[in-house]
This record gives sequence, structure tokens and C-alpha cells, in this order.
Amino acid sequence: MRLGFLLIFVLALAPAPAAASADAPASYAERLKEGDAILHDFRFADGERLPEVRIHYATLGTPRRDAAGAIVNAVMILHGTGGTGRQFLAPQFAGELFGPGQPLDIARYYVILPDGLGHGRSSKPSDGLRMRFPKYDYDDMVEAERRMLVEGLGVTRLRLLMGTSMGCMHGFVWAEAHPDFARAILPLACLPVALAGHNRMWREAAIEGIRQDPAWRGGDYASEPLQGLRTAETVLQIAGFAPLYLQKAYPTRDAADAAIKERIDRALPTLDANDLLYQLDASRNYNPWPGLERITAPLIWVNSEDDFINPPGYGIAEEAARRMKTGRYVLIRATSETRGHGTHTWAKFWRQELIDLLQRSD
Repeated sequence: MRLGFLLIFVLALAPAPAAASADAPASYAERLKEGDAILHDFRFADGERLPEVRIHYATLGTPRRDAAGAIVNAVMILHGTGGTGRQFLAPQFAGELFGPGQPLDIARYYVILPDGLGHGRSSKPSDGLRMRFPKYDYDDMVEAERRMLVEGLGVTRLRLLMGTSMGCMHGFVWAEAHPDFARAILPLACLPVALAGHNRMWREAAIEGIRQDPAWRGGDYASEPLQGLRTAETVLQIAGFAPLYLQKAYPTRDAADAAIKERIDRALPTLDANDLLYQLDASRNYNPWPGLERITAPLIWVNSEDDFINPPGYGIAEEAARRMKTGRYVLIRATSETRGHGTHTWAKFWRQELIDLLQRSD
């Protein structure tokens, strides 16, 4: 289905949902089913192999099958760098999407929330191999996701693929590498171009912050290199800032100082230095730009005006949208309510685009 040549919407705060969920978001954790897909003889793009790769996943809802036995209602949602599938249980996401009458009502859809390769409970360097773990990239991560769906869950086609940040970039990789696997794709917060300029530079600064800490010891540390991790996390926080929102939320020096210290201190115990290095560097080969014309699935791609990582003004998004025959690009206007790069997980801002995409790809 052709979605259009180029159309940019500039949105203010989204309207209240037409059908509010009767479920408390916390209840979704109680309904979650979790498992591991064990992928045997996994070959990485650079030729390295592991005898087994584990991809952890969580699901909501029940698979529905057609007369031939194929699952027809699967929706996969992919997280960002350093995240896990469970992050999508947050109220600002699950509370807008998964309830009765909502766009991804789990009474209707089979929602799959994987932990990407190198993340969460999936195989990663901190499991034991440390810096000897294969140097995976986004192509490897997408292949692991594909095998998890096919071999682990029996899903051979998705009703919808959506992803945030890194998951957004995976969406573009999926759209080109497996053009018929998803009936519709909703990438949130990324650009379909190789990471260079400031987007590569802040990642490299975070990576070097860890590598330059003597306590890192080439990845063979006895305890976490906290100074390096603090440097890396500081860079990550800055990259995710939403200026208008932060000015409103923390209008005094003392409030701002306390907030950034609390954010960094809260994050540090959750980090592993080697895992973070791999997660940040996995984007090094990403570049869907040359193959945009190969995308055939209906696609709505949403960025936000206050996203430091993927700012408007480059002209990249407009040119990309012109080249995608089935794609539409949406830019959310910055307000004191939007969350910068993190707008991708506040579904109220782009919920209607999801509804439109599902209707147009039905």
C-alpha cells in the first residue's frame, strides 16, 4: 500500500486517548510471559561464531493463527541502546497502547518484547567472555531477532514491527534486509544514515571515557571502573536531554544540580562497562541510506524536534522520505512536555500515527 511521497506533520501535545485503559500499567508485569530462544551455531557478520546465543523475550497476549497455522497478530517492539524489552511496561507506553480498545490491545495482539543481543538477559559480554565476546553489530542483532521469532516463537511474519532509538535503526535494517517480514513498520527516533558527526562523536566520547579509566584493565576488571562509567553515563544523560522540559521541571540551580546527580547515581549500579562499550559501538556499521528504495512495507517514521541525537535541520529526513515510496515522515514539535530523544517512549505524542499505520496496512 502506498503511503505517500513526503509528508511532515508538526505536532503539539497529543490529545487524550479516545479509549482509556481500565488496566493499571503495573498489571502488565503480572501477565508477562518470558522465555529464552537458544540459537545454535550463531555466525556473526564478521565470521566469528558462538555455539549458542541466548535471546531473552517477554510476551503479552496470545498468538492467533490463520487456517494454515501461521501466527497473524504478532507485534515486535525493539528497545534502545542499553535498554530491555521490559522498559515498555512503563505507564507512559503500556498505559497508552496495551489496554482494552487501545491501539495494541493485548486481547487482540501478540506483543513480543525481546532483549536485544548484548542487552538484558540475552547473551552479552558480561556473561563471561568479556571483551572476547564477538563484536556484534546491528546486522547481527537483527539476525538474532529474526531467528528468535522464527525458531523460538514460530513467527514467520509480523503484523507490526516498531522500535525506539536503536530499535528504530533496527527497523530500517529489517525493512531492507527482510522487506516482506513485517506488514508495517513504525521507527521512532532515528535517522536512516550512517552515524557520523556528533552522533558518532558522543558515542565515542562515552566509549573512551571507559577505556581511559585505568581500572577498566582492557575489560578484565575485578570491579566496575566507576570513574569511566560515570563519564560515559554523563555523556549519555546529556545526549538524552530535553531542554524545554528540563527548564520547566527544574527551574532553579539547586533543583537542576540535584536532578542530574540523582540520575547518574541511579544509573551507575545498573551498568557493566564491557556491555556498555559493545552496546554503544554496535552502531558502527549501520547505514541503510543506500538501500532506502528497497523498502516496500508501509512505514511511518517519527522523530521529535528537540532530539539532540537526531536533530531536524540536516535535510536527511526529508531526502530519505522522498526516496521511500511507502514511507511517511512525522516531526513532533518541541514543547515543554516533550522529552527530547526520549519522546519515543511517551506514546501520547505519536499514538495517532500508530493507529493510522495499522489502518492503512490492514
